[in-house]
Amino acid sequence: MLAPFGSLDGVDISEVTLANSDGMEMRVLTWGAVIRDLVVPSVDGPRHVLLGLDTIEDYVRYSPYFGAVVGRYANRIGRARFTLDGETYRLDANEGRNQLHGGSRGFGTRPWTIIDLQPSSVTLALVSADGDMGYPGRLVATCTYALLAPATLRVELVAVADKKTPVNLTNHAYFNLDGSTDIGWHQLMIAADFVTPTHSDLIPTGAIKSIADTAYDFRAQRPIGAAQLLQGRTSYDINYVLRGSGALSHAATLASMRSGIAMALWTTEPGLQFYDGHMIHIPVAGLGGARYGPHAGLCLEPQRFPDGPNKAHFPHTILEPGRTSCQASEYRFGPA
Repeated sequence: MLAPFGSLDGVDISEVTLANSDGMEMRVLTWGAVIRDLVVPSVDGPRHVLLGLDTIEDYVRYSPYFGAVVGRYANRIGRARFTLDGETYRLDANEGRNQLHGGSRGFGTRPWTIIDLQPSSVTLALVSADGDMGYPGRLVATCTYALLAPATLRVELVAVADKKTPVNLTNHAYFNLDGSTDIGWHQLMIAADFVTPTHSDLIPTGAIKSIADTAYDFRAQRPIGAAQLLQGRTSYDINYVLRGSGALSHAATLASMRSGIAMALWTTEPGLQFYDGHMIHIPVAGLGGARYGPHAGLCLEPQRFPDGPNKAHFPHTILEPGRTSCQASEYRFGPA
C-alpha cells in the first residue's frame, strides 16, 4: 500500500506499508529509505520495535537518522578526506572537521525512488552524481526491504559506480523491543572479540583492541547498562570487529525480558557499530505519542569499518567500476 507522507522542495514523499503472513508489518518512507515503523509478533500480540516520527517535517528537523539508509559512506571519515590512486578527495565536512554518514546531504536525507513494490517487499533506488559530497564517480544504490518467514526483516544494499569510490551503506534503525524509556536493561550479545578504539572525535585510532575485561565485552549476553552498577554508566558508540567471514553470519542478539522478544542480527559485513542512543533528545512526540530522550533506543549498524578509506589495514571499502557492492543483513525476531 502506498500513501502520501508530505512533500519537500516540491518533491512528494510517500509511505509504503508492507506485511507478511507472520504478522509483521513495516512502513517505509521514500525520504532516506527510512523504516518509519516495524511491528513484530510477540506472546502478547503485535509490538512496535523501532523509534519513528509522525511527519516529514519532524524527520527533517529532528531525526538522528531514525531508520535511514546512510551513505555514500556510513559512519565517519577523518578530516573529511581520503586519497585514492594518488589523488586526494575532499569531502563535505558535517561533523566538525570530519564527515558523518556521507555528509550534510547524505543518502539518508534525500528522496529515493521506488522501482519495485510487492505486498511484503519494496526496492528503492538513488543516483549519486560524480562529485556528490566530494566522492568520485556516479553511483547507483538500491535498497530492498523484504519481510520473510519466520518473522524476519531482510535488508539488501547494492551499489555500482563508474569510477573507483568508497562505499559503505547501512540502515540506521533505533531499536527498542519493549517500549521502555531506557534500553539499559535490554540484554545484548555481540559476536566479536575486538573493537576499533577511537579518538575523542570518534575517528578510529587504527588499533584493533581486545574487549576482554572491559565494559565493551558483550561476548556473553548481558544487560547493556550492567556496567553502571560498578562504575557509572558506560556510553557506547563504537565499531565491533565481527567474527563473520563475509557470508551471512550471526553478529548480535538483542533481547527484552519485559516483552519476551529477541532479535538475532545476521550480516555479511565485517563490522557492527553499537550506539546506545545516549545523545537522543527529540523535542516532539514520536510514534504513539512516545517521548524519546537519552537511551530511548539503540543502533546495531552492520558496516565496513569507520574511516576505512584512510586505514589500509582495515577491510577493503573501494568499489571498482564493473563490480557490485552487496551488503545484506537479516533481523530475525522470536521469543527471548
